[in-house]
Amino acid sequence: MSAPHPLNQAVIAQALHDLRNGQLRRCKAMGFGEEELDALKHPELVSMLVNATVSWCSVSVNREVLKRLLGQVHDVEREIATVDRMLRLGASTEMVSRFYGLTHQEIALRRDILGLPKRKGRHPVLDEAQDTTLWKQWKAGVTQRGIALDDEMAMLALTMDLAETLALPMSVIWSAIRNWIDQGLV
Repeated sequence: MSAPHPLNQAVIAQALHDLRNGQLRRCKAMGFGEEELDALKHPELVSMLVNATVSWCSVSVNREVLKRLLGQVHDVEREIATVDRMLRLGASTEMVSRFYGLTHQEIALRRDILGLPKRKGRHPVLDEAQDTTLWKQWKAGVTQRGIALDDEMAMLALTMDLAETLALPMSVIWSAIRNWIDQGLV
């Protein structure tokens, strides 16, 4: 006696799961019509379908949907890399939460995963020399990149680059930039 076809078993298992959860639309998308769905209500018919040794179903790939899903995976990977970079560069929990919607607990977990020390208190304030250097480099970066002052994502990218270049905490740099913009100094 031949073994049941595994694809048949998987399709029936999914269809029964969807039926139990009232997801008829998914069953119909799998190719089941009303008559077949009624048949799935009888255990003896389900047993016959599950144990069939010949394949009575086939799989097709929707290439456009697959491409979109794979693109989403890449977007998530980029987002995780950016969040990790922000945390390594001294971004505050509030910054990460604001830009990427993570909760404080998720950010704390990310910090633990990265092995970052727990920070207590606020970052130090810039001294006059640091403030002047930051101003010059920030102004040059905004001009070179053609960043609009209200383009927060571009400003965030520049802030990360400045934090690396100047070895200053990202949250301190972001605070100074927001201050300059809010005061209309630019």
